[in-house]
Amino acid sequence: MKVLLGLLLAVIFTGSGLWLNRVDVMLALVKFKAAREVPVGPNRQIDWQQGPAVAASSDTPAPPNIIVILADDLGINDISSFGGGVADGRVQTPSIDRLAAGGAVFNQSYAGAPICAASRAMIMTGRYPTRTGFEFTPLPNGMGSSVVQIANSVNNGLPPAFYNREADASGLSYEDKGLPGSEITIAEVLKERGYHTVHIGKWHLGRGAASTPNAQGFDESLFMASGMHLPEDDPDVVNAKLDFDPIDKFEWAKMQYAASFNNSGDDRFRPAGYLSDYWTDESIKVIKANKNRPFFLYLAHWGVHTPLQATREDYVAVGDIKPHRLRVYAAMVRAMDRSFGRIMDSLEEEGLAENTIVVFTSDNGGAGYLGLPKINAPYRGWKITMFEGGIRVPLFMRWPAKIPAGSQVNTPVNHIDIMPTLSAASGANLPDDLVVDGRDIMPWAQGSELQSAPHKTLFWQSGYYRVVRDGDWKLHVSERPKKDWLYNLAEDPTEQNNLAASRPELVARLKGLLAEHAASGRDPIYPYTLEAPVAVDKTLADKFVEGDEYIYWPN
Repeated sequence: MKVLLGLLLAVIFTGSGLWLNRVDVMLALVKFKAAREVPVGPNRQIDWQQGPAVAASSDTPAPPNIIVILADDLGINDISSFGGGVADGRVQTPSIDRLAAGGAVFNQSYAGAPICAASRAMIMTGRYPTRTGFEFTPLPNGMGSSVVQIANSVNNGLPPAFYNREADASGLSYEDKGLPGSEITIAEVLKERGYHTVHIGKWHLGRGAASTPNAQGFDESLFMASGMHLPEDDPDVVNAKLDFDPIDKFEWAKMQYAASFNNSGDDRFRPAGYLSDYWTDESIKVIKANKNRPFFLYLAHWGVHTPLQATREDYVAVGDIKPHRLRVYAAMVRAMDRSFGRIMDSLEEEGLAENTIVVFTSDNGGAGYLGLPKINAPYRGWKITMFEGGIRVPLFMRWPAKIPAGSQVNTPVNHIDIMPTLSAASGANLPDDLVVDGRDIMPWAQGSELQSAPHKTLFWQSGYYRVVRDGDWKLHVSERPKKDWLYNLAEDPTEQNNLAASRPELVARLKGLLAEHAASGRDPIYPYTLEAPVAVDKTLADKFVEGDEYIYWPN
């Protein structure tokens, strides 16, 4: 208690000793409590289950191995596959480009949602949030009120954020805000087909008994227990803190450098190195351990999500990029690309590349709260908006035995399509008692279905902010601000010309589709905790002025 009292006294008073700095006090308390919540022990070796020493002989072809690699908050312009790259192309992504060139590139690929958790649930289940009820990203206890308090203390010109106190008073803990156990994931489907299933990295679909990776079909799970890429004071780390971002401030106070294994959430240990590299090291061990039986590896990276942290080696390698936060971010992208190269090299070395499906995507677009304006170029908007910058993501699929190299698919697809596609490729059956909204898009990847589209209509929603794409028409509907945005994406893919006022009949028809979609579903499992204003065309580092376009994001 004396340590806590001293800490509080140090931050309560300014230089004059007369004014209470509420945000600093709050962050100090968050940091103090986080350091004492769950102890983190030293690194321990993971004893991965070992598959058979030799492959089983059979007259039928073996089902493909499956690897899904998910980046976190990676902007579509961060990879060089589409002609971009960080820092105006100074930092290229040759390994991701190699993956793209070796299979199918989906040029109109969409995230299931512009936020972490809902997208991940849709990847796992192939179902919209209106069916699962998993609509909002679970926030750790106290995060909603803290982020709102910090946001409203920053003088950046944005409208105020709002905190829904009733959401935190509902009695449902952070651990229990998860994907319902009644949902059927791709891991469960593949396990039923005889696959060994492994999760490595971020989960964000709940920590309660029914929603952990092991409960949702994974035989083994190396779990990101908190969110530091390296300890803040590690001699090999280069940090970039974002003074203008409330989420970043909370993360630096709250997060630890910690992992756990197979549901042992209270038995945390230190990872063995920078997270992107550590997850990759362990993924390669899993590949080697299971080379003689079908396996499904879900590698869910934490990069390039904040807190921005890079290894000193990567920071030096990307060169003298400014500002500092962009250089650290570029170094994180370099580490991510290195992971892809090492995974693909491992498949080649083990003789598995030909019959292994590798899928790569990002959970959503890049975040505007990084203060980096070009990460989603040329599209408008950011993570936590449903403008194209928030939901356009890369989707590459490589399967040398079945997918021709250099394939290009131009029809819209969505994260909900990943689950049924992998299920069909493995020969597994989809659940009989649940509606799967996604489609098997393998025929499009293979070039046999290029004259049609898997979806005429796609939906997104978070509370009162809802979006529909029907053909080439896209409608946004929001209650805060109360406004409609209508775009013809064939003519205006970057959403510059709002046609809502001039096409009221079309707005009415599309609103009808949104109403039907909502009516066919269920309510969210839990309410949103906060409502955050987001500038559509400016990063959080920029001053918001009257006339700038914005939306509120309820989560």
